[in-house]
Amino acid sequence: MAATPRFRDDADAASDSGSLPDPAPAGRKHPVDETLPPLKMFTSGLQHVAAMYAGVVAPPMIVGPAVGLTAKETAFLMGASLFTAGIATLLQTLGFWRIGARLPFVNGVSFAGVTPMVAIGKDRGHDGIAVIFGAIIVASLLGFLLAPYFCKLVRFFPPVVTGTVITLIGVSLLPVAFNWSQGGNAKAADYGSTTNITMAAVTLVIVLALRKLLRGFLQQIAILLGLIVGTLIAIPVGITDFGAIKDADLIGFPTPFHFGAPQFEIAAIVSMSIVMLVCMTESTADMLALGRIVGRPADERTIEGGLRADTLGSAISPLFNGFMCSAFAQNIGLVAMTKVRSRFVVAAGGGILIVLGLVPVAASVIAIVPLPVLGGAGIVLFGSVAASGIQTLATAALEKGENALIVAAAVGVGLIPIAAPEFYHAFPKDLLVVLDSGISTGCVVAIVLNLAFNHLGRKPDPEPSEREQSPAVADPVAAH
Repeated sequence: MAATPRFRDDADAASDSGSLPDPAPAGRKHPVDETLPPLKMFTSGLQHVAAMYAGVVAPPMIVGPAVGLTAKETAFLMGASLFTAGIATLLQTLGFWRIGARLPFVNGVSFAGVTPMVAIGKDRGHDGIAVIFGAIIVASLLGFLLAPYFCKLVRFFPPVVTGTVITLIGVSLLPVAFNWSQGGNAKAADYGSTTNITMAAVTLVIVLALRKLLRGFLQQIAILLGLIVGTLIAIPVGITDFGAIKDADLIGFPTPFHFGAPQFEIAAIVSMSIVMLVCMTESTADMLALGRIVGRPADERTIEGGLRADTLGSAISPLFNGFMCSAFAQNIGLVAMTKVRSRFVVAAGGGILIVLGLVPVAASVIAIVPLPVLGGAGIVLFGSVAASGIQTLATAALEKGENALIVAAAVGVGLIPIAAPEFYHAFPKDLLVVLDSGISTGCVVAIVLNLAFNHLGRKPDPEPSEREQSPAVADPVAAH
């Protein structure tokens, strides 16, 4: 597919044909580095915030009560998480020195750390939070030092691996959307009610209809418009809660070390260091996926910068009472769906997150979006990630060697935590940090099998090897 001088036409053509965007023509600024008009920048950034908001505030909502914090203290943690997610996102998108992937890459609180953080701080109150923060700081600094070496693993992520991992990212996120669609709280009386699921279905239909009927900029913000329309419909239905606005403070700065100075315990540090390795693995896969989607391959230097931003953002986060930060895969689906590739759009989203963290009443406006509405939109977003993975697998030469076997085994193992959540219940809790993440287990299996079948004991065929070294510029049409 030949590149043309007009990026918008290129993206549209790619969307219609099912192929990926071409790299920028020589002498032209890449779409990733383009700035957009202020209104478009703000609304597109707000759409990213809306897509990731529930994911950012969910971990503190779980950890806060588990360690014994009051409702007000838990709300403080939520605001701090928004604030630190904004800082981490700016580090990724804008960057400085050799820090930041400089891609439209959203960072927020990692779900991978929820289980070990609850285990570390359970019923210990402020001391528990202080120990969690101390462990995060040490693990993040170790990850920062490890980033230049970890990024060299990129050569072990050919399309057969990246395609498998990207597909698993999308499939692993879909249960989150399904949970939101049911109401988000399994203990609530209306969880899984006809009203909730119908509201999610209505939002899904609205988003699809808007994507089909609208054109240009309005089509690009179809997710945001769908969330607004869905929320308005949910008001007379009775599932929109405005209590968050009434109880929110106007201004609230996350005071440094609000819960006391960090405390350092060896067991907690080891546990969070394992979580950091999991986050770095997932972020590497996410950067490879995003680089492919936006037409800018994520090379070793990009991944090194991205991992440094991840780990530096995580090290700074506890200072402002936030948790470990990592990539948010759901926003990759938003980039793939909207075709808005500018990193400055996501930087605008990072700025909005910082404002939301400083102005709780502003954060509460987004919080009124009912989870079933968010779930309906999430099905499209997360499904788009899985579709991108399938598209990547189309370039992986599955008909050659054992590539199809690699995909089969990795996807099968990666689906275990989704299809059978209690499968590893008898294993040590420390191992569950990795085993309960289908993305991590699937990624490890894909890498190991790719090494065994395509690297050890024989020299790869020149043509597939060349194609695997440059997955972001491969032409899926030519591959067929």
